[in-house]
Amino acid sequence: MAKKVSKNSRVGKRAANAGSGKDFVKVVKPVKDEKTGKYTYKESFVHKDSVKEFFAKS
Repeated sequence: MAKKVSKNSRVGKRAANAGSGKDFVKVVKPVKDEKTGKYTYKESFVHKDSVKEFFAKS
């Protein structure tokens, strides 16, 4: 049977992987269709530092 890894050990590994996928977030932006007036949603994964730029551009 495998030995359980302590929480403190996992925290150290998380700090070592600081540049991994934890820095990206999923954002959903509603886009209105000019013809019908219905909304579609644009989904994307962006870096958490550039979320405001994603919503600023049209």
